[in-house]
Formats: sequence, C-alpha cells, structure tokens
Amino acid sequence: MNPKEVLADFLTLDDFDVAGKTVLFRADLNSVVIDGKVQMKERIEENGKTIRELAEKGAKVVILAHQGRAGGKEFLTLEQHAHLLTEIVNLKYVDDIIGPAARRAIRELKNGEVLLLDNVRLLAEETLDKTPAEHAQSVFVQRLAPLADLYINDAFSVAHRAHASVVGFPTVMEAGLGRLMESELSALERAVNHIERPSVYVLGGVKPEEVFDIIEFALDSGKIDYILTTGGIGNLFMVANGMIPMKVDKNLLESVTRAKEIQERAGRKIKYPWDLAIEQNGKREEIPVDQVRSNMPIYDIGHETMEKYGEIIKSARTVVMKGPAGYYEKKGFEDGTRAIFEAIAESPAFTLLGGGHTSAAISEVGFDRSRMKHAHVSLAGGAFLRYLLGKPLPGIEVLRKKK
Repeated sequence: MNPKEVLADFLTLDDFDVAGKTVLFRADLNSVVIDGKVQMKERIEENGKTIRELAEKGAKVVILAHQGRAGGKEFLTLEQHAHLLTEIVNLKYVDDIIGPAARRAIRELKNGEVLLLDNVRLLAEETLDKTPAEHAQSVFVQRLAPLADLYINDAFSVAHRAHASVVGFPTVMEAGLGRLMESELSALERAVNHIERPSVYVLGGVKPEEVFDIIEFALDSGKIDYILTTGGIGNLFMVANGMIPMKVDKNLLESVTRAKEIQERAGRKIKYPWDLAIEQNGKREEIPVDQVRSNMPIYDIGHETMEKYGEIIKSARTVVMKGPAGYYEKKGFEDGTRAIFEAIAESPAFTLLGGGHTSAAISEVGFDRSRMKHAHVSLAGGAFLRYLLGKPLPGIEVLRKKK
C-alpha cells in the first residue's frame, strides 16, 4: 500500500517550499524527568530530525512544545530541552511564549535559524476546553499566527488534545504534517484500516478497560484472526474461564465479568498462556497453567507460550502489540517480552507497537529495534489508543485539506 494514498487528505512537508518562510512547528518534546533532569528520549530525537530538515531547507523555525501538566512534578520550562535539542540542531531559546521577547525573537529570525519558545502550558488558555474556532480567537493564536507563514504539527502524541497549539493555529493558517506525524499516521492507518490477513493483536499491560475496548473494536471490524493475551490481561481471561484461581476483589470483579463476555463472543480467536513464570525463592520458575495457585506471584509467560505465540506471529501479515508480556523490569522476568520482540523481528508481518511501556521495554530488555525491519514503534500513548479504537483525533481532523 502506498503511504501517499493513506495521507491523500493531508499536506506534508513535500507540498511546501519552506525556504524563507516562518514555520510554527508544534513538536512533542515532553520527556521523562528524573530528579529534575529531563532525559533525552526518542521524541526529542525524532522531532529534532524534522526541525533540522526544515532549517536545512532555509525555513525560519519557531518551536511550540510542552513539558508536563500544570502543577505536576514534571511541569518545567523548556530550557533543558533546548540544550538537548542542540545536539541535533542549532537553536535559540527564549523563556517567553507570546510576550514582547518572543515576538521580537521571531521577527529577527534569519533563514535556517531555529527558535524554541517556552512551555506552552504556562499559558492557561492553552488547555481550555474550547472548539478549534474558539481556540483560534485566543490571545496565544492571535499574537503568533500573524508572524508566521505556515503551521506544521509533528506531535502525534498530543493529537487527541483539543489544545490551542494543536487545533487553534491550523484553523487560521495553512497547515501540514511533520515527518514523525506522517510516519505515525501511515503506520496506524495501515494496521487499523488497511489490514492484511492473518492479523494478530498481542495485548498485555495493566489497564484492562483499555484492552477490552481494543478487543471489542477489533472484533467489530471482522478483520482480526488472533488475540494473544499476556500479563495481567491474560490472567484476567484465565480467571474468567476458571483456568487459574485468583482472589478477585470488587474492583476486579467487573473486569472478570467483561472478560468472560468478550471470550464468549470471540471464541477461539483469544489465546491465553499455556505456562507462566512465577517467583519461587527469589528465582524464576515456570509452571503449567493448571498448577497455578491463588497466592503465586505471576510475572511472565513461560517458554511454551513464547514458542506458540511466536509461531502465530511469524505466520501473520499484520501484528499490533500493546503492552509488554510481563513484569519485564524485574530481573529474570524479561524473557517473555523479549521473545515477542524476537518473533516480530523474524516475522514478515507489518507490525505496529505502542501504548504503555512497549517502546521503553524494547531498550530495557536489550533488544535492537533496528532488527524489526517491518515494524513501526509509536511514540504516543493516548492518541495511539484512540486511533486503535477508531475515534477521531482533534489534532488530526483540523489538519485535513480544506474542501
């Protein structure tokens, strides 16, 4: 399938001559913060590549980005991000967004120069619950839009937010997709709406309601062949089927009931582990499912499950993975997650990975992601989930070509 066909409703960087143009560039630089220090992660690296491309083409690039949520521990200025970005592209930083200093810095930009403004969430109006048209009338948009020629959004991970910097500017300006947004949309569209069969979902993690929604949407599509469950999700389905005992409190009872209803509908499409890894005397021990007792700490899938799941993945044409296979952060229990990645690397299937800790798990278990030649690793969380559920994303809808 030609990616250009998928993105036919959008303008990309290939549709613009940006030389000498001032480009408002919505990036996603939001990163993990440890002891007050912002960590260099894929989002900064990938956004940095698009920014560098724009600069090399002679654009005057003005970066709009955020870090954390107002009042949260990770709510910081973007000064550290500026230092990290300079490893990829030369830029200037101003601790202002719409004030005189920011506007002057924008006007003074020369061709090929890059300017990073401060955290857009320092502006209260950025996150107000408003329509795109209402956000377009905000002071934020009204002050900066006249200073630029073009708006580019490369922040797919905030595309589910109807924020001023996401939906306000493209309402009043010519707008298009950045390279990262392009690759995210192409991959999601291919995995969700242009599915090659057999298709397989590998679902783990610890948020059952999200996963149940994904399974039901996939079943509704009629294009899903197998659903391989791992982690807490797999445990819930096994409890629902009476395969393993588990103390089910009131909070989990609803999830077990829903798992049972989904299982009755999906039949043999849903697969569960054949064996599981538990901790015994501080070490990994694998046992068949029928030997699991209610007080046993289950941390991973076993090797028989890894092999059987691997066979299904290797025979697939489309694979979607959300969530790791187990408690991969715990030493000795990363085997299942690594085995799934290994199968994906050996499969001819186009694979989409995202959500939760999936992206982090790839590096944490020591897997070389370059081996996944047919895979796309999404850097988004909420937007990734909404797309998997077929829900419209405000930040995407506003970028569609005006008809």
